[in-house]
Order: sequence, then C-alpha cells, then structure tokens
Amino acid sequence: MATQYPATRPANPRFSSGPCAKPPAFDLAKLADAPLGRSHRAAVGKAKLKAAIDGTREILGIPDDYRIGMVPASDTGAVEMAMWTMLGARKVEMLAWESFGAGWVTDAVKQLKLDAVVKEAPYGEIVDLSTVDTDNDVVFTWNGTTSGARVPNGDWIKSDRAGLTICDATSAAFAQHLPWDKLDVTTFSWQKVLGGEAAHGMIVLSPRAVERLESYTPPWPLPKIFRLTKGGKLIEGIFVGETINTPSMLAIEDYLLALDWARSVGGLAGLCERANQNLAAVQSFVAENDWIAFLVNDPEYRSNTSVCLKFTDDRITDGAAFAKAVVKRLDAEGVAYDIGAYRDAPPGLRIWCGGTVEATDVAALMPWIKWAFEAEIEALSQAA
Repeated sequence: MATQYPATRPANPRFSSGPCAKPPAFDLAKLADAPLGRSHRAAVGKAKLKAAIDGTREILGIPDDYRIGMVPASDTGAVEMAMWTMLGARKVEMLAWESFGAGWVTDAVKQLKLDAVVKEAPYGEIVDLSTVDTDNDVVFTWNGTTSGARVPNGDWIKSDRAGLTICDATSAAFAQHLPWDKLDVTTFSWQKVLGGEAAHGMIVLSPRAVERLESYTPPWPLPKIFRLTKGGKLIEGIFVGETINTPSMLAIEDYLLALDWARSVGGLAGLCERANQNLAAVQSFVAENDWIAFLVNDPEYRSNTSVCLKFTDDRITDGAAFAKAVVKRLDAEGVAYDIGAYRDAPPGLRIWCGGTVEATDVAALMPWIKWAFEAEIEALSQAA
C-alpha cells in the first residue's frame, strides 16, 4: 500500500524548467534599488544596464573582444535576431534534437526559405556531430531544454572554420562551460539558469559574427526589433546598454541580484558544481529504481539542468496519462511544481536541476516520486 509519506519534503518545490527557481538568496526587498519610474536612458539606468552586461562577461568568462547585447523577446528573440540578420550568406546546416531546435529549422526553411541541410535526432539523442561541416553556418541548441540532451563539448567545431556557429545556449549558460572560441553567436535568457525574470534575452557576438553583420545584407526586410547595424556598421550602443526597446528596470535589478548571488557561490565553477550535484542526486535515484530511466541513455549527452525522465514499468499502458497523474499527485502534495514533460516530448518528468535549486531539495523530491509512482501503480491495479 502506497500510503506512507516520505519523511522529508523539499523546502522549495519549484522545479520548473522556465521560468526557473529564483536564487536561494532572493528577496523582493533586495530589489528596492531599482530605478523605477526612471528612463533607462538616464545615467542611473545606463549604469544598471552596463553593470548587467559587465557582470555577464565576468561570470561567464566571455572574451573582451566579444560583444554582449541585451535584446527583447527572451532567448527566442535573440535566436531569431541572429538568424534573420546573418543567415543566407553561405550554406547553412540546421541541427535539431528537440522542439526548440526544430522550431529554428522551421524558421530557416519555411520562413527564410533557405536551402538548408537539416540534421535531426529523436528525443534523448543528438545528431552525429562528426558529420557537421563548420565551413557552413551551423545553427544548433547546446542544451535541449525539452529533451535533456546536450552537446558534450566543442571539439567538433573547427578553429579555422569558414562558417558561423549560432548557438542557442539558454539552458546551458551559467551551468555548463561554453567554449567561446568555438561559438560565434550565443544566446540565452535570464529566466533559465539564474532564475531571472522573463522577456529579456542576451546575444553574444564574436568578432567573426560582427564582421558578418557589417559585410552582409540579407535579401529580406528586417523589422526594427532585429536590426543590429546601421549604415553597414554595428550599432555599438546596443552592446553598452542602449537597448533596442525599453527594458524593465525591475527585471534588470533582479538579474543584478542573481549575478551577485552567482559570485557568492563561486561564479561559473560554483554554479556548474551545484547543477552537477543536483544531477547526481537524480542519477543515484534512477540507479536504485528499475521502473524509471533517463530519456537520454548516454551520460555524456545528459543535461545537468533540464533533467528528463521516463517511466519504464511494463504495467503502464498509457504513458502520458500515467505521467500526468504522477505530476498531479506531486503538485497536490506541494512537493514539486511544473515537472511534467514538455508537451512535444515523450511522456515523463522534467526536473530542473540548475544551480538555483538546492541539492537537498532534489534529494528530498526523489522519495516523493517513488511514492507517487507506487500510488499510481496501485490505482492501476485496483482499476483492473
């Protein structure tokens, strides 16, 4: 009988994969210094925006000659901006192994109408990176938020490549070490690994990407919100905090607080270690229970942020209904919110394990997953 509750509950049941858990040090009162009701173009606003850009460079170790810009529409806006302004200059390869990568394929092929080489892999796998020619432009997702599959390293990207690499790193930045010398355009949003507020994106440009922007004019019209150049030159103001449209100064203050917290836990190394510890807690649980498994079989490609699991018990006849019932039980008990698999992904669980989540909370959640599983198996038995 699955009636005995586990002894410990997660102190914070927020395991959503976006927006993600706020940093443990978060307190609304700490945002009191936000210059609300002030122009973002005033000196105080510009100083905050520049601090956000400088802090991003510091924590992520972005090279000094790379530009960092704050753009609208979260990571999606940043990826679209890169694709619409830079693709079309040379042959392009589109890599996809989950829903967001598939979305970039749709935009390249159906919206921009590029004759792209499309390489796809099913959920839980990634494409054979040895087949990718980086003398072409390449668009890919570093960490598949909806599949839990990530690129293990940048060794497959040539140092002397002729093409640009355009990398959606939104659930990898601040949790995984990114090889900046192999990435020409990198995008992410604050609402993922640092638990920031949504709607703002970041775009990081290598000197090679800047050269493409200043030497290439795409054949399609560009809306103002995508324009990074004027008169054939980069709009430098975007990369010192003069944003394309009005940012939320409250969200900026929240991001600055998250950056301060990141420093307090050891910067990027500390953030990566926290995510790795969270993943390790899940790995131990999966190893001890034969009715659950990672969606990604190969540990080399397994994400340490968006951790995706599947139920493997033969008694389960409707995987989607069973997973939803487990998620509903955990939510009702207040021990885990928003951990259902993404709507386009195979049925199962998706547990956010980025650094803003405490390892003690991940460990405390695991027995509750077993409790919910056993309760649903018992319900199936009674229904039969």
